[in-house]
Amino acid sequence: MTAKIRVTVWNEFRHEKNKEEVRRIYPEGMHAVIAGALRRDGGFDVRTATLDEPDHGLGGGVLENTDVLIWWGHTAHQAVSDEIAAAVQKHVLEGMGLILLHSAHGSKPARRLLGTNCTVKWRVAGERERLWNLAPNHPIAAGIGDYFELPHEEMYGERFDIPAPDQLIFVSWFEGGEVFRSGCVFERGHGRIFYFRPGHETYPTLHDASVQRVIVNAARWLAPLRRIDSARSMCVREPLEKIGGAGLPAPCN
Repeated sequence: MTAKIRVTVWNEFRHEKNKEEVRRIYPEGMHAVIAGALRRDGGFDVRTATLDEPDHGLGGGVLENTDVLIWWGHTAHQAVSDEIAAAVQKHVLEGMGLILLHSAHGSKPARRLLGTNCTVKWRVAGERERLWNLAPNHPIAAGIGDYFELPHEEMYGERFDIPAPDQLIFVSWFEGGEVFRSGCVFERGHGRIFYFRPGHETYPTLHDASVQRVIVNAARWLAPLRRIDSARSMCVREPLEKIGGAGLPAPCN
């Protein structure tokens, strides 16, 4: 029997507490909606974590036992401790997958891993968004047609200050005329990252079937084949063939 992919869904979980319009759409939090989609798929072992838990819910071995971390943040990026942000970066470099949703582009883990400011142009005007599928054969786009539409979303516009993606899966067009690189794949160290633009808190975007399908697909594709222990990965390499000389340091264990 194939082991389930271990996913941790992390959410800032502030808007749902502080804004009634958000609480009406996501009464149990955006993380609960995402976790529900993953659980219905059946191939995942899912836990959730939020900002105001001790260690933001990511301490005590959680990251060590997470294959894919899904991150939604917006207004409290600076409230995330540098220690936890560094731990997320470390685990991605060792092989953990990371899905950055919507405004998570501005999170500490995103900026650490991508190395840029990750800034965007934006506008909240309830615009129609059309997401064009540029990579229909990519596993993240499985089951998605040429495009799908969201009737109301926050606009993100270029220039999006990120490195050139290793692969661009989706590009968005907005009713106001802007376009945006809305589905970006990056490889960092031994890990994979997928940035996916939709998910503004005042719209029911995370309930959308196509959005959920993309997230589920991405969680499956990002799961590592194995994790690399960075503390052991830099060491003296024992030669494969006999060589001359003496006094070589002790080899890797």
